[in-house]
Parts: sequence; structure tokens; C-alpha cells
Amino acid sequence: MTMKWLEWQHSPWGKATAAQWRYALRNAIAMCLALTLAYALTLDEPYWAMTSAAVVSFPTVGGVVSKSLGRIAGSLLGASASLIIAGHTLNDPWLFTLAMAAWLGLCTWAASHFQNNAAYAFQLAGYTAAIIAFSLINTVEIVELWDLAQARVCEVIIGILCGGFMMMVLPGSADGNAFITALKNMHGRLLEHASLLWQPESSEAIRSAHETVIGQILTLNLLRIQAFWSHYRFRRQNNLLNYLLHQQLRLTSMISSQRRMLVNWPHPPARLWPVLQQLLTLLADPRADKLSVARLLMPIAPDSAADYRQRAFFERLRAFCWIYLNNRRWLRDVESATPVSRFTPPKTAALARHTDNIEALWSGLRTFCVITFTGAWCITTQWDAGSSALSLAAISCVLYSSSPAPFRSFTLLMRTLLLLTLFSFGIKFGLMVQISALWQFLMFLLPLLITMQLMKLQQPKLAGLWGQLIVFMGSFIAVTNPPTFDFADFLNDDLAKIVGVGVSWLAFAVLRPGSDTRKGRRHIRAIRRGFIDQLSRRPQHSEGEFESRVYHHISQLSGSKEDAARRWLLRWGVVLLNCSHVVWQLRDWETRSDPLAQVRDVAVSLLSEVMSERGVRQRTLSATLAELHRISEVLAQHHQPAAQDLAALIWRLYCSLSQLEQAPPPGSLLATTGVT
Repeated sequence: MTMKWLEWQHSPWGKATAAQWRYALRNAIAMCLALTLAYALTLDEPYWAMTSAAVVSFPTVGGVVSKSLGRIAGSLLGASASLIIAGHTLNDPWLFTLAMAAWLGLCTWAASHFQNNAAYAFQLAGYTAAIIAFSLINTVEIVELWDLAQARVCEVIIGILCGGFMMMVLPGSADGNAFITALKNMHGRLLEHASLLWQPESSEAIRSAHETVIGQILTLNLLRIQAFWSHYRFRRQNNLLNYLLHQQLRLTSMISSQRRMLVNWPHPPARLWPVLQQLLTLLADPRADKLSVARLLMPIAPDSAADYRQRAFFERLRAFCWIYLNNRRWLRDVESATPVSRFTPPKTAALARHTDNIEALWSGLRTFCVITFTGAWCITTQWDAGSSALSLAAISCVLYSSSPAPFRSFTLLMRTLLLLTLFSFGIKFGLMVQISALWQFLMFLLPLLITMQLMKLQQPKLAGLWGQLIVFMGSFIAVTNPPTFDFADFLNDDLAKIVGVGVSWLAFAVLRPGSDTRKGRRHIRAIRRGFIDQLSRRPQHSEGEFESRVYHHISQLSGSKEDAARRWLLRWGVVLLNCSHVVWQLRDWETRSDPLAQVRDVAVSLLSEVMSERGVRQRTLSATLAELHRISEVLAQHHQPAAQDLAALIWRLYCSLSQLEQAPPPGSLLATTGVT
């Protein structure tokens, strides 16, 4: 039996890199410093300051700032809510329980409508109120409510300030540089994606690749938010960064549109395929410009004005190249910009998103039921540790309502609580009872926290477990001022925490989150509803807003194991998005010929007849596709150049819409056919 793990080079400290040591030291010292300051200020439960410092322990400045802002806002809102609710209802336990359940349900519902630090602020507002108010269920002095709320907020702010201070002393990686690098990598990744999709063959890898690219671009938006908070330079350039993200989504749509044309093109010219490969190689060259690209595209330019298929493909491909080169120029400008540089791209809003209101309401109702049931049980049994059960039930319900895999999260949390119960018993009654000064405890705590932080970085598969052990360790060890060592209270409190999580777990099993199939149907229905709005004369959302909203819908099921739901959500999103792009181009298309304008209006009206919120009308779809094909053929023979342009646009509409021929009838279950 070898003992290599005892050797220094195989230990967590010996394997750690300089960046890992910096991260571990920064967070461990911040937690110890927060505990020390809270203890020096004679706050009654200083471990909450240590927990707060652990929560904001991000590797980057932007992550710390954005998380800290959300934590401060949520703590203040939660403390205010606890003062109002407990101040008016604490003398009536049942009214108090229902009021707190309603507040927690409201916070759960509100958190589902936001993302990042805004969602975190609402989550924290919920369980901060629970931690403060439920701690007072055994008190009769209402004045203690203000003291407790004030102490909890002070402890939270102390932890945040210590985390921010240590980020200045031992700064982490730069969010801005990481974001710009990720943008550049995504820019090159789009060419690889185009190379995969612009092939005559069809495969399952195409669908998964498209989902991956969409998810990666939307993830870049999270990096943009962190970069926004990390440096004022990126706050000044926020409009440009939003514009680049929208343009990358547009390039993704154009790649998909090109594929639909290739699939529906009966006999594309043989010279097309080698030119496409040469084009992607040229675009990957940083020295490529519009002149060199135009020269390369000349061999596939339409030979005849009547060849509307080649004309549509050529014009769309050329537009793709111009946008790609334009984005590269903007990326170069951003990379070489100074903090005072100013750019004037088109004004662009942030990426749009959509909230599943039904699922949000269901999550809020589940939280309300859990708190009401747990509170009723505690009132009936008069359990002294009921506040701990209520607090953990509130935390787990609020946090895991938005989790894509709540049962896996509950399993991990239960595992964390059981391990911490055993660990904290040994620390509290084996070590802490023997020491009388805080510095002695810190001599043990600091190396322990450093080791745990290193283990979290070095064991990616167990990173979630190590992270929860670090965050919850303070509340289990419970370093109070003055310290208490009552074994019965310790055991009762830890048991209550486990029971609280168990009740929430049971509630998620009974009031289960909606299946991915149901969620997929709701997302598809929302996409159809948005597309119908796009067909109106004055749509509520612009072309870019609808595009980012559709991609957000698609990303919501990217991790689903229900393949049919993911496949049909992707298909509907891509099809209707491609159709919407054509509709916007038809709106911008102008001609002095009234008959051609009427033909354009007819093409748009055909889409309105095909699509409804419940699905596609198959009989109408077949007739519409035949009519669009006929219109393209007739316009291609027209003597006016504007008619030939219109023929190319209508053929693109035909190509996009033809994919829905395999769609299930309105109102039926999701089909299981593949995507091409």
C-alpha cells in the first residue's frame, strides 16, 4: 500500500498553483477577519459575518461587487420585511406563520423573474426575513426584534466589507480581460459552427452543436455583467458589448438560415462547396478584409437574374461575411481601448429574457405550503428548535425553486448537513470548550479554511460539496458571543435543520416542478405568441429583442434529458426566428411598384394564416408552401430587378417555413422526430 497522498507534492498545499493559493488565502482571511470584527463589535452571533464573507468569495472583482450589492439590498429588504411582519403579527402565531409564508412565497416568485444579483437579492430578502423573524418566535419582548434585525444586517455588511477588502489586498483575475477573451473565442467558434452546419449531410451533432453555441453566447452575457461591475471602462462601453452579443446571436441565426437554404436547394452548383470552405478559412485569417472576401465570393455569384435561389444564398452569405468582419473590427477596438475611449455603435438593449410565470407561481405556492406546514407543526408541538427548521426550510425552498435539478441539490445539501453535524460536534465539544480566546480558535480555523478552499478548487466534481461545507460551517459551529456549549441545544438545533430540509425535499416530491415536456410546450407557445406579434404592423419587440428572447427560451431546456422537448423547442425557435428575419427584411424592402408591394403583403398574410398560438395548421401550411414556391417562380421571370429581389426573399421564407411540415398537429404531444 502506497502513502503518496502523505507526500507534500501530492497534498492540497503542494499541488496548489499560485492563483489557487491567492484565492484560498483571500477568502479564508476574509472569513476570519469578518469573524474577528463581528466579535470585537460584540455582536451576538458573529458567525453570520463569516458566512457572509464566504458567500461573496468570487474569484473576480466583478463577481464580488455584483454579489455584494445583491446581498446588501436583499438583507436590507429582508430585515425591513421582518420588522414589519413580526412587529404586527408576532403575538398571533398563526397569523405570523401565514404572513411569513406569504412573504417567502412572494420572494420566490419575484426571484424567478430576474437573474444574477437581482434574483439573488430577492432570494436573500426572503430567507433573511425568515432567519430574523423565526429566531424571535420564543421571545415576548418585541424590542428584541429591532436589535436582532440590526445585528444581522451589520454582520452581513461586515462580511461583505471584509471580502471586498481582501479582494483589494489579493486581487483576483480581471473580469474584463476574461470577457474580451471569451468574446474573441466565441467569434472564432462561429466559423467552426458554420463549417459544421454548411454541409449537405444531416446528423444529431448539428442540433447539439447549435444548442451549445446558443448557450455559450448567453453565458457571455453573465460575464458582461461581471465586467460591468469590475471597471468603469466596461460601464462606458456597455452599449458596444451588448451590440457585439446581439451580433453574435445574429450570426448564429444567419448560419442556421444558410443551412435551411442548402437543404431546400434542389441542385446547388458544384463550385459552391469548395468556395465555402475557402471562405471560412479566409475569415479565420485576421488579415481578411472586405475586398479579399468579395473576390473569393465572385465565383458563386448568380449567373442569371432569374436564379433566385442562388441570389438569395449569395446575398445572405455576403451579409454574414460583412457582419463577421465588422464584429472583428469592433473586437479589435475594444481590446486596444483605453479607459477614456468612446465608441458609437448602434444603440442596443441588453439581451431579452422571458419568465415562465406558471412555473414561478407554482414555486411560490410550494414555498408558501412548506412554511405554513412547518410552522403549523412547530406551533402544535411547541418545539423549541422550530425556528431552525423553519429557517432551513425557507432557505432551501427559495434557493432551489429555480434550480434545474432540485432533487440533486437537496441530496447535496442533506449530505452537507450530516457531515457538518458530525464535524461541528467534534470541533465544538472537543476543541472550543478547551480554549478561552478567539485568537486560539482562529489559529485552527484559518488553516482549515485554506485547505477547504484549495480542495474546492482541486476537486471540481466535489466543488459544490466543499462550497456548501464552507458556507454552512459557521452556522453549525455557531461561534456566539458569549460562547455556549449546551449539548442538548446543539443536538436539537442540528436535528431541526435536517428536518427543515427534509420537509422541503418532501414538498418538492409532492408538489413537483413541471416536467420538461410541459415547460417545453409553454416555451413553444410563448415563441409562437411572440412570432404572431412580429407579424403585426407595430410589433412590441424589435427584431433583436425577439431574437434574444427566442434564444433564451431555447437555452432553458439545454440541460434537459427529455430529448423530444429539447428538439422541438429548438426547431420551433429556429424556424420562427428565421421567418421573423425575412419578415423584417420584407418590411424594409421598398419598391415603387404597387403590384409588387401587394405581393409582399400577401406573403406576410400567408404566415398569419399558417401560425396560431396552439400550433401550425398543416393543411394551410401545405397550401402556403405551394403558394410561396409559385410566387418565387413567377417573380423570378419578372423584368424588374425589384421583383427578382422579392423572389429571393420569398424563397428564403419558403425554406424556413418548410421545416414545420413535420410539426405535430395543434394541441398534440410533442413529436419525437429529429431535427435537420
